[in-house]
Amino acid sequence: MNSFFERRYVIAGIFITILVILLARLFYIQIVDNRYAIYANNNVRRQKISNAARGPILDRNGKVLVQNVPFYDIMVTPKQVKPFDTVEFCKLLGIDRAAFDKQWIKAVKYSPYLPSVFEKQLSATTYASLQERLSEFPGFDSTPRYLRTYPDSVAAQFLGYIGEVQDKDIERSGGYYHPGDYIGVTGVEKSYEAVLRGQRGVENLMVDSRNKPKGHYANGLFDTAAVAGQRLTSSLDISIQEFGEKLMQNKEGSIVAIEPSTGEILCYVSSPTYDPNLMVGRERGNNAAKMYANPYNPFFIRPIQAKYPPGSSFKPLSALIALQEGIITPQTTYFCPGYYKAGNRKIPCNNGEAHGLVNLSSAVAKSCNGYFSMVFQKILDHNGTRQTEATFATWRAKVNKFGLGAKLGLDMPGESRGNLPTPLHYDNVYKPGGWHSSTIISLAIGQGELEATPLQMANLECTIANQGYYYKPHLIKAISAQNVIRKEYTERNYVGIDSQYFDPVINGMQAVVDNGTAIRSKIPGIVMCGKTGTAQNSHGEPNSVFVAFAPRDHPKIAIAVIVENSGEGAHWAAPIASFIVEKYLRGSVSQRESGITPEYFMNANKLPDIIPKIRKTVPPPIPPNLKKDSANKANKQRR
Repeated sequence: MNSFFERRYVIAGIFITILVILLARLFYIQIVDNRYAIYANNNVRRQKISNAARGPILDRNGKVLVQNVPFYDIMVTPKQVKPFDTVEFCKLLGIDRAAFDKQWIKAVKYSPYLPSVFEKQLSATTYASLQERLSEFPGFDSTPRYLRTYPDSVAAQFLGYIGEVQDKDIERSGGYYHPGDYIGVTGVEKSYEAVLRGQRGVENLMVDSRNKPKGHYANGLFDTAAVAGQRLTSSLDISIQEFGEKLMQNKEGSIVAIEPSTGEILCYVSSPTYDPNLMVGRERGNNAAKMYANPYNPFFIRPIQAKYPPGSSFKPLSALIALQEGIITPQTTYFCPGYYKAGNRKIPCNNGEAHGLVNLSSAVAKSCNGYFSMVFQKILDHNGTRQTEATFATWRAKVNKFGLGAKLGLDMPGESRGNLPTPLHYDNVYKPGGWHSSTIISLAIGQGELEATPLQMANLECTIANQGYYYKPHLIKAISAQNVIRKEYTERNYVGIDSQYFDPVINGMQAVVDNGTAIRSKIPGIVMCGKTGTAQNSHGEPNSVFVAFAPRDHPKIAIAVIVENSGEGAHWAAPIASFIVEKYLRGSVSQRESGITPEYFMNANKLPDIIPKIRKTVPPPIPPNLKKDSANKANKQRR
């Protein structure tokens, strides 16, 4: 009897313990751990995403550069699919059975229960014929998306393009992006992705055990509507952008024009360019492959990625530094016999031309290599030849303040810093103490290791036009209706040169156009100050360079033009720059006394010849079963 009662208490204790464990587990599952609630929700709730339209991009005058066109993705949820006429379905989509099978396997692998893209980017016309019969194919649905379209087919490298997200994009976004979503890949599309993409909408639908919709979860309380991306207003002027691209067609090079009083980029030409519409639609991959194979590399963004010796356009900079330091005055003269001797090196003037006695202004006007070599050597030897390295470091720091040798902070990915050599570089080349001003004299005329991007060259002209400061260049003026330019783009960046020293340089630059090397590019009624450059190029003819600003009083545009492999700056870059300047200031191009016309430069082809690479042919291997003497005989036959 006592044994029975003892067993009863033991059994009751076991049941009570089990009950307490179950209750504790139930409390943990329902209250503490939310994973099971998530699993339950996922079993009965489905999210339907509605994609937002990307924001349009306008030029500075409100003209549309980029807008959207709707298209449709066909989605599939494999578990909802029932037997259907596959041949007819493929016919409606315009695909074959092999493509269908490939997409089906991909969808099942992704998830039998969740929708995924089966066929993408159907045009409105194709979708219209399919929409009427889509109900015949259970498990298949459609979702609207938006592709970019470019009404004027210009500014491809500026605008950039969008593409489907990669796994790394999804990972970096913390799950915001899903397979099949689009993201900015280059240009403004990438820089302002967070603004342009908008906010996708979400519908939370309830489904039963057979995955059939049963209405909205919580009566739609947690549903959100898609919000379109915000409108961007760029600083670009489409009229001179389009004009510049025509002038630069069949040429390698760049045009960058900036408004000196704001730093807003007016023109951003990279040539060769491409039609941005080619990077949209179902042929995008094939088009991109062709452009990647193009030896002239249209995807290369020359305004910010190409690095060129600035040539003579750099000459005024050292002179300004020397004026500020009191090493020279505007009246300092040099007698040019057609060359300059630096140690045992001889620096010839262009074509060996002897300029005679020149001062600062006339040296700028005549582009005298000798004068600026003399100025550079005076700067570096100012503290004695034993202090060359320290003096050069000081000079370099002053040049750097003009925006050379560093990124300017453009609101665009991929900007290069150019190249402004360091003392360490020369120590490595010549050993410490083994180099002097005569060793690096080529820097005086913008050659040697010195390299600048077209953006940096145009920004240098803004500094001269403003007589001592520049605003950081930027491409976007406003987001939606609000001016949201970052504060850093509204601040003046002073270069450490007093305004009084700029007049002699500007006088010389005006003389370059009025009666100097760029006289053929003189604009009737507009005072343009410029500087031609003929920059040495190791890959062929010199690069034609021209930098300028206009008008002289209250400048409204500063510009840099580089035409690669084209010879002297006066022949190609200067006329193109003058056309752009006049087009921007007046809206049209007048007849020039020199007779030059835009049409001549539009039709000229200056693309360098592409030398095909000679592929070495390798003889086929000798089969191992050949006898030794047979192998020798085969080798002799090959020889």
